[in-house]
Amino acid sequence: MQRWLYLVLFFVASYTVAAIGGYATAGSVHTWYPTLVKPSWNPPAAVFAPVWTVLYAAMSLAAWRIWLRRDQPGAGTALRLFFASLVLNALWSVLFFGLQRPGWALLEVVVLWGTLSAVEVRFRQLDRVAGWLWAPYVAWVSFATVLNGAIWWLNR
Repeated sequence: MQRWLYLVLFFVASYTVAAIGGYATAGSVHTWYPTLVKPSWNPPAAVFAPVWTVLYAAMSLAAWRIWLRRDQPGAGTALRLFFASLVLNALWSVLFFGLQRPGWALLEVVVLWGTLSAVEVRFRQLDRVAGWLWAPYVAWVSFATVLNGAIWWLNR
């Protein structure tokens, strides 16, 4: 029973970050963001919610799988990095949308990407499935980093 409770808690943690991000984004996504110059390859707004919904679920499952191996060397570090990545994830939304600072958000997302990459390496070492579940998040944030950079560049 405890293992399923922890799965729920990982989902709660991830979707709490999603809620914080949504709250930070809500005010600007319909007012400020549409006024920005964006590259032609910027995805339509309708893409973001479904992608993030799937990513948060995959992140939660990956972290839970590592929690199941919490007695293995390195698992504690991997989980601490996971929680650090959640904080950085929420912070990006606050910086980019809440404070409307794409340049600050770009600096922060580089740190987020580095943290996610470290999580990926550690998750993969501990549990191959967790590594595969984490990989789409790293890929999406890689794309988001380039997009953030392009938006900053086009609007400086």
